[in-house]
Amino acid sequence: MSITQPIRLSQLTSSISETLNRKFSSLSFWVIADVTSHTFRPDKNYHSLDLVEKDPASNALIAKIPAKAWGKGSTSITNFEILTGQRFTNNINVLVNVSIDYHPVYGLQLNINQIDSNFTLGMLEQQRQATLARLIKENPEFIRKQGDNYLTKNKELPLSRVIQKIAIISSKTSAGWQDFRHTLDNNPFGYYFDVDDYFTVVQGENNAQQFLTRLIDVFNSARLYDAVVIIRGGGAQTDFLIFDDYMIGKAIAKFPFPVITGIGHQKNETIADLMAHTQTKTPTKAAEFIINHNRNFEDNVTRLRQQIIIRTQQTIAGKLKTLNQINNVIVNQSHSLLSHRKEMLMTTKASIKILCNNYTKNQSGYLSHFASMIRIASPEETLKRGFAIIKANDRITSNPDDIHPGEEIRIILASTEFNASITSKKDYHGTDFNL
Repeated sequence: MSITQPIRLSQLTSSISETLNRKFSSLSFWVIADVTSHTFRPDKNYHSLDLVEKDPASNALIAKIPAKAWGKGSTSITNFEILTGQRFTNNINVLVNVSIDYHPVYGLQLNINQIDSNFTLGMLEQQRQATLARLIKENPEFIRKQGDNYLTKNKELPLSRVIQKIAIISSKTSAGWQDFRHTLDNNPFGYYFDVDDYFTVVQGENNAQQFLTRLIDVFNSARLYDAVVIIRGGGAQTDFLIFDDYMIGKAIAKFPFPVITGIGHQKNETIADLMAHTQTKTPTKAAEFIINHNRNFEDNVTRLRQQIIIRTQQTIAGKLKTLNQINNVIVNQSHSLLSHRKEMLMTTKASIKILCNNYTKNQSGYLSHFASMIRIASPEETLKRGFAIIKANDRITSNPDDIHPGEEIRIILASTEFNASITSKKDYHGTDFNL
């Protein structure tokens, strides 16, 4: 084998550089790839990363090339994060405009000139819409779409009149959890809340199963919660991908307690928001929703109390007026009746007086008659008419059997008393009575 004249490595790299420059120096390419090994040096405004492509079927790596972004490219990444709300980091799929750069020391690299924000947003939205379509198709018994709204079993649950027993699913280190608890605990109305914390990781698609497990823990707790609140603070768009998970969306849609979300994003709604009973934008808003809900109940009770008081006062006033009218009628009728009865009594009194006088006169006449008869029948009057009283053995008697011959008797006349002795006794039949 013949060996050509050797060259220095720098000669070879220069040749490669010249060749690549002739071929690609004026060209740029739009490339779809995933980001890995990303680092950022803020002091230099410099991004270093690898762009890779994987086989969709086997997930095996089929292409990889280092890339860098600085200057215009770094500014484009900053704009991407602002527009999408997503942090530029590993494991995101991007559409980037690149140019080819070869350096004798650092080798072949791609310079990132520009990044298409709409592509990434479109990919995320496609995934989200596909998950929503699957939820509706596979769970028609508790998820359906009506116009632009998603109707779920959870949305149909009635909220308790007072939300007091609350289960919170959040990260223990989340600023959103702290905001929620602070707002709840320092409410201006002094409401008390019975809160149970179920801490978990609330970002990253790979943590969906852990999040789902905490939902199951809430269900298995056997506590009758008034609501389950899912909260986290703000973050990049990719941080919210966990809330677009199919299984989490399905679990929320059929959860037996009303679910309130306060995930902390200001742009697109997550699938968790769409499946939940009530969505709010931030943890603080979720706490304010609960406080306002309870305040509305208190206001309604207060209004009802006022209505009861007013209607009671009106009823009492009306009944009092009626009672006064009845009292006046009774008093007036009583006066009239008493006056009438008084006249009747006076008439009756006069009649009784007349009757009494007449009766007294009549009875007085009767008494005078009886007195006359008594006087006529008295012993004195009887004696004056020629009768006599006979006493035998010091007793008045009219029975001849009480007197026997030889006994002493007393004979009393009107003005004279005789002592006599019985010499004889015979029967008398009035035949020789001579007046």
